[in-house]
Amino acid sequence: MGAELITVSTDTKFVQLAWQREEKMLKDVKYPMGADPTGNVSRMFGVYDENTGLALRGAFIISPEGKLLNSEVNFYNMGRNIDELMRKFKANLHLSKHTDEGCPSKWKDEGDKTLKPSAKMVGKVYEEYQ
Repeated sequence: MGAELITVSTDTKFVQLAWQREEKMLKDVKYPMGADPTGNVSRMFGVYDENTGLALRGAFIISPEGKLLNSEVNFYNMGRNIDELMRKFKANLHLSKHTDEGCPSKWKDEGDKTLKPSAKMVGKVYEEYQ
């Protein structure tokens, strides 16, 4: 779909390598797994916890122009939902071509109903979406 996926952790590159080698869910990973042991990247994205030296679980969708389109930050023990991240990614692809539309929370893929935000729709989203 044209995206570049990069994961970053406050772990060292050696810990990242061990995770990829030992964790069966990561055995087929083909994207870069970056190490941020200094926390500089985590601080830049606002997910670094100075008290623990760890990063919260963040997911960010950034446009090719460097614009932040979506961000999601979860506590340490809350996983991210790849289906929801993909829905947001696809929605942003759609909206980049259809800038006058909005993708409601139930929008999942091309062909699903979108909304055309306007003053007359205020307070009428439910009716408009039906």
